[in-house]
Amino acid sequence: MTHSTAGGRTRGAKADAAQGKRARLTAAAAQVLHEQGVEKTTLADIARAADVPVGNVYYYFKTKDDLVEAAIGTHGDTLRAVLATLDELPEPRDRLKHLVRGWVDQRDLAARYGCPTGTLASELDKRADGLDEKLAVHLRALVDWVAHQFRAMGHRRDARELAVALVAAYQGISLLTNTFRDPDLMAAEGRRLQRWLDTL
Repeated sequence: MTHSTAGGRTRGAKADAAQGKRARLTAAAAQVLHEQGVEKTTLADIARAADVPVGNVYYYFKTKDDLVEAAIGTHGDTLRAVLATLDELPEPRDRLKHLVRGWVDQRDLAARYGCPTGTLASELDKRADGLDEKLAVHLRALVDWVAHQFRAMGHRRDARELAVALVAAYQGISLLTNTFRDPDLMAAEGRRLQRWLDTL
């Protein structure tokens, strides 16, 4: 009985270690793909960033596309966590303003590499493997959440249009911030969006 319990703990420890490596690889994939882009990134780049021997990568992910899909899942997990935190705020306007503030807080990262989700969406759109549609699910979830906040602010019929306008403003300023390597552009647009939200 003692032996089987110890064996169970050993198997459990191995499973935890495997999950830890998989999680490290997935997080590293999201980071490296953001910094280098899909085409320039190799499995070796991701393995190095995750501190996992490159030969071990194939135990968890058979292809680079599998890692790209895992990174897409990470984007979704991050988005859900952010929105869950924002949902704890009592007022929908405050939730939207904090969303914008969070975007602005990432302005230095955007200046270097662009929006993590937006740049990946742009790259995947040029491929015909369906990964773009998997990423679109998460962007759609963001637009839906923003629209829900606008509806909660006064049962607005134009909530969906306002949501698209807000997310599009962020994606557009991310592109310009990255193009000009100027985080102040995003800061200025963030202030404008805050003022806009106050008028609604």
